[in-house]
Amino acid sequence: MHTVVLVSLVIVSLALIVVVLLQSSKSAGLSGAISGGAEQLFGKQKARGMDLILHRATILLAIVFFLLAIAITKI
Repeated sequence: MHTVVLVSLVIVSLALIVVVLLQSSKSAGLSGAISGGAEQLFGKQKARGMDLILHRATILLAIVFFLLAIAITKI
């Protein structure tokens, strides 16, 4: 059982890394945050298309990652 959870955790963590790297950048780094990046952060722009799918996949994989990490400590 421990091996199955550990392998699942590795697979989910690799998938989470890939999904995060596939997402498009939302700001220009620190300079964007200082010179008006906050407008983009608090604006009412919604993700559409592939960005929305990647955003939801990131949330789902993060939840699964944390559940598996907690499960591996209990085994």
